[in-house]
Amino acid sequence: MALQIDIQVYRKRRVLSTVIAVMMLLFLARLYQLQLIYREEYGKKSEENSVRVIPKEPVRGYMYDRNGLLVVDNRPSFTVTLMPYEFDKNSIGFLARTLALDTAFIRERLKLGEAYSRFAPVKIKRDIDFRELSALEENRDRLPGVDFQVESKRLYNTPAHAAHILGYTKEISESQIKALGQDYVAGDVAGSSGLEGAYERSLRGKKGAEFSTVNVRGQVVGGFESGKLDQQAEDGKDLLLTMDFGLQAFAESLMTGRRGAIVALDPADGGLLAMVSAPDYHLSVFSGVTPPQIWNAMNADGAKPLFNRATLTRYPPGSTFKMVLAIAALESKTVTPAWRISCGGAFRLGNKVFKDLHVHGSVDMTTAIQQSCNVYFYQLMLKTGLDEWAYYGKELGFGMLTGIDIAEENPGLLPTTAFMNRRYGPSGWTRGFLPSLGIGQGELGVTPLQMACYAMVLANQGAYHQPHAVRAVVQKDERRVDTLAFQRRRLRISPETWRVVREGMRRAVELPGGTGGLARVKGVEVAGKTGTAQNPHGPDHSWFVGFAPFDNPRIAVAVLVENAGFGGTHAAPIAGLCMERYLFGRLVRTTPATPPPPKPAIAEEHAAADPIQEGR
Repeated sequence: MALQIDIQVYRKRRVLSTVIAVMMLLFLARLYQLQLIYREEYGKKSEENSVRVIPKEPVRGYMYDRNGLLVVDNRPSFTVTLMPYEFDKNSIGFLARTLALDTAFIRERLKLGEAYSRFAPVKIKRDIDFRELSALEENRDRLPGVDFQVESKRLYNTPAHAAHILGYTKEISESQIKALGQDYVAGDVAGSSGLEGAYERSLRGKKGAEFSTVNVRGQVVGGFESGKLDQQAEDGKDLLLTMDFGLQAFAESLMTGRRGAIVALDPADGGLLAMVSAPDYHLSVFSGVTPPQIWNAMNADGAKPLFNRATLTRYPPGSTFKMVLAIAALESKTVTPAWRISCGGAFRLGNKVFKDLHVHGSVDMTTAIQQSCNVYFYQLMLKTGLDEWAYYGKELGFGMLTGIDIAEENPGLLPTTAFMNRRYGPSGWTRGFLPSLGIGQGELGVTPLQMACYAMVLANQGAYHQPHAVRAVVQKDERRVDTLAFQRRRLRISPETWRVVREGMRRAVELPGGTGGLARVKGVEVAGKTGTAQNPHGPDHSWFVGFAPFDNPRIAVAVLVENAGFGGTHAAPIAGLCMERYLFGRLVRTTPATPPPPKPAIAEEHAAADPIQEGR
């Protein structure tokens, strides 16, 4: 009996030992699996629970004008972040009250963050003030997972606005993330317009990362592995601009209370000297967080301050376009410079009468440009034809994008026979449409930027440079300046044609009887052309294009003043003051030019887009 009991005990011990041995083998196998086979996967998860990766934002690149003036700077800004896996959702209400946010907004940001990564911080409020920052610090124990980052906020060191050329940054959208790539995540800031948008990749730099150990409450207790794994942020590259911000501020002051645009270029290379779109706004509105009420008010403003009139509009150019027709007529051998007509103040075509404001008498091409004789160009357009006119209009850059590096422009409209056939049908339009086109009216539409490029080509006698606002990019880490290359071309137009057209422009400003006398600059010979473009929605638009000095041009300018009236009265003085300010660095005249009332002897051109019929 005792022997049988001993055998049973032995068997039980053996079974128990076997079970224990099997369990030990399973534990050892699992330990081997966790420590060696799945070491990388589970090790990473373990580190995520004890190591926090804090992104380090790079300092956005600066912008300097052509004289070395720092015009776009940065200043520190504090952004509140929230780590989804550490954050206690029961604290949403308290956090919302502390930061004056809506609880639904925090929940939505938290949801988006969790969809991306539970271990990546989510930005929930930018540019917090000292009171909010202090409240977060005082309540860290109640807000696990809530922290802040130091970011940079744009600071503008110039009295000039230059809003439409510099552009602004804002929190990135989903479409921008897809377009810009994996380096961007929700909550990042990116350039949204102007140079900020066009040069985003250069200005932004590269993010860094700081690895820190955290306790069970998510509080940072120190660095991880003495910072060996930390990645330094790479600051953004600086932009060296072609702009003169002294001229920019001055040009903006001339457009105070007006609507319109000024564009000034350096004829030597197409560098943008100034670009004004009036009215505009101060970019500090978009630096940091823009209150919704301000954004909504700017969008609802009937003056459209957010709209870039210099590059996105499509205005009729009026008589400033007459040099295009003169070039087309001379280059196609339609007429010679000596071709004359007798202007009696009107021109009849069939039963229509196209009027002029003045009886010019016998005029040749140079005099017709000087005095802006409409009757001369009515007849010249009929002799030259639509296709020749459109061909040379395209050569001079109309009907297409200029390629300016703010990536925001309208190609305008340059009518051709094909276009007219599409719009009106082959039998729906006649030669009666041509006289209006000949003086820059009708279906024709241009931007002030295109007109400045046109003035540049006239100044250069055929050299066209792609307009641009950035001259070079500074690679700070390599201490290298990379000068940018832009397209250039030369128009195949004879020197004699340039001589005739430019002489007419010189006389228009410098000699009695010219329409642009108010653009004169003391001590400098100026060439230019005025224009008064009829506007079906209100008073006429005022234009001037020109350049100076005549023999060695250093500035080409286009001025548009909406609904102002005669170009010689309103746009020409503004252009003259801009040229004077740039060439001398100050005003050399004793008093600013004040536009006098128009005189019959220099009455500006003006003809209706729809010709006036006799008997009406």
